[in-house]
Amino acid sequence: MKRIIFLVSFVLFSTYTIAQEREAKVLIVTNVGKITVKLYNDTPLHRDNFLRLAEEHKYDSVMFHRVIKQFVIQAGEKYARTDSVNLANQEKLDYTIPAEIIFPKYFHKRGQLGAGRLTDANLNPERASSAIDFYIVTGKHFSEYEINKIEKEKKITLTPEQREAYMIEGGVQHLDGEYTIFGTVTKGMKTVQKIELSYTDAYDYPLKDIRIKKMKILNR
Repeated sequence: MKRIIFLVSFVLFSTYTIAQEREAKVLIVTNVGKITVKLYNDTPLHRDNFLRLAEEHKYDSVMFHRVIKQFVIQAGEKYARTDSVNLANQEKLDYTIPAEIIFPKYFHKRGQLGAGRLTDANLNPERASSAIDFYIVTGKHFSEYEINKIEKEKKITLTPEQREAYMIEGGVQHLDGEYTIFGTVTKGMKTVQKIELSYTDAYDYPLKDIRIKKMKILNR
């Protein structure tokens, strides 16, 4: 009898642990394709905020307003300049999210999901994140020479994982430790690349609207 109780307790505990460790996934449907992102559990403030905004349809019709090749694609508060309806009805989110920078565990390799923020150190010394702005890293491929140069100039030592990722996958090394990374793309990097390669104006705004049609929470 004790053995049966032990086994039942073990199964229940294991199930609970798996449920706790499960990482939420969100499908981002754009007018040029789909992107699936996984949200990290050890950045719970950013995870929960992103899930809530997705659930409340805050991202519906939001534009990718900043697209820079070999850097990032970014979406959030800003709408297309010609989108008069959304500009008139745009809801400003008057809060920020405390930084959850977990470095070097999470670094800016290609496909990582990060939170935008006010960059002025005098106005945002705590590096708090925007409530709604997010970016997906596209980045560039680094050569071994470039990696060695970065380490020498910045007096840092990249981990073997970082070196390999930046050389093989690509990324944006200079953002490391400065912004909160709270997830990663698990499917749809072809869509990310399609957005990245779109034509933009002098302000990095796509010439043709690239819009988030909706977000769907796949599991949580």
